[in-house]
Amino acid sequence: MSIKQYLMKKMLKSKMKDIPEAERDKIFTAIEKNPQLFQKIAEEVQQKMKEGKDQMSASMEVMSKYQNELKDLM
Repeated sequence: MSIKQYLMKKMLKSKMKDIPEAERDKIFTAIEKNPQLFQKIAEEVQQKMKEGKDQMSASMEVMSKYQNELKDLM
């Protein structure tokens, strides 16, 4: 595991403390399988937020766009 992956995992773990560990493990595995997809999602969410949307709305909009890819990873 690279330092970048380790730091990202630590940061995500702190953000997802209310999510059961089994679910967190599924998410981490999906991220490790296709980190480019999750990077693209994060960038698009950030762009939507710069356009004035709140984080939840921006996330839901972008996640629905990539719904099929996310299903395949899970």
